[in-house]
Parts: sequence; C-alpha cells; structure tokens
Amino acid sequence: MNDDPNKNAAPLLITVILVLSVSYAVLRYHVAGPVPWKDLPFFILNKGFSLAAFVLIACNFGLGPLKNLGVPVPDSWLAARKAVGMTGFLLVLIHALMSFLLFKPAVYASFFASDGTLTTLAGLSMLAGVLAFVVLWAYNLSFQTFLREDRVFISFITSRRFLLIAFILGGAHLLFMGYEGWMKPGGWHGGLPPISLVAFTVFAIGYAVNLFGRE
Repeated sequence: MNDDPNKNAAPLLITVILVLSVSYAVLRYHVAGPVPWKDLPFFILNKGFSLAAFVLIACNFGLGPLKNLGVPVPDSWLAARKAVGMTGFLLVLIHALMSFLLFKPAVYASFFASDGTLTTLAGLSMLAGVLAFVVLWAYNLSFQTFLREDRVFISFITSRRFLLIAFILGGAHLLFMGYEGWMKPGGWHGGLPPISLVAFTVFAIGYAVNLFGRE
C-alpha cells in the first residue's frame, strides 16, 4: 500500500492511540469498574498513558518489520515512526513519574508485603520497568545529531538485538506486575481484560513481528 511519501501520519496515529487507550482505561475502571471519578486526572490517566506508550513504541519497532512480512503498511505510517517512537518514550517518562508519586500501599496494596516492603514480584516488575526505561532512553539518544558520527554506538542501539531487549524488558515489567490478575477473569471489571494484559498482548505481537520481520 503506497500513499503520498511526503505525508506523515504521526499526528493521526498518536491522537487515535492516545484517545483509545485513555478511553479503555475510563471504560474499564470507571464505567464498568468501581474506581471513583475523582481518580481520573491521575490514577486512570496514568494507566491510559502507559497503554498508549506501549502501543506507540510497538508501532515504532514493528511497522518496518511488518512491511517486510508482506503486510501493506502506508508510507505515511512509516514516515511517522520517529515521531511515534519519541512520543511513546515521553509517555513512558510521564508514566514513570506518575507511578512514582502513586506507588504506595494505599494505591497498590498487592505490591507490598505486610511490613511495607515490596513483594518479590513487585521488585522484579519495577526492576524490569527501570531497565526498559534506560534501554528506551538509550534508543532515543540514537536520534541525537551529535551522536550520528559514532557508528558503533548507533549500530548497536538500532540493532535488532537491542530493540528486542527493550521489548522483552517491557514485557517482563507487565508480566510480573499483572499476571496474577490475568488468571482471574471472573474479577475483570465488566469482563474487560486488565490494561497490563492488553499491553502484554501488544508486546507478544510486536515481539513476534520483530523476530520474523526485521532484516
């Protein structure tokens, strides 16, 4: 599928993904779930931002390999990858800051032991999240002009192996954080899967696309 090569679909892709992600969070936790509306400006938006960030980063990593697999991807979408990826990185940063402010037993009780310390799963999830953030930060550096001449650095940062490491760490963060809830569909608000499960599904698809489609 070809369209205007000078057209960039980034604004449309980013807007649609962000609106759908936040809308899903609102639907699951406010409309179908018990979370009060007072938590929308921070707690729920944080969930929506995290899902949007993961989808945007998956698009950044996966659109090229998807085209290599023979799937018709518009040129305007391919041209949007840099802006989409950087927006995803910024949303990861926002998510990390918001989560830091929210991360307390009163909000995430399941992540804390009775003595107030992190559970093993919570610790693994946070470790994977921090490492994934550092990897994404390093990937973002590859777009900086002053690093363009460092061919070894750029080659490594943009390599298939490095991208898959970023994906795996992000997937591990989601897995350790939410898999216990994934196994209890009877507790899903309105029968809607947890946001962490939706994001992990995006990870699994994106990982498979990168594994088989990246040259």
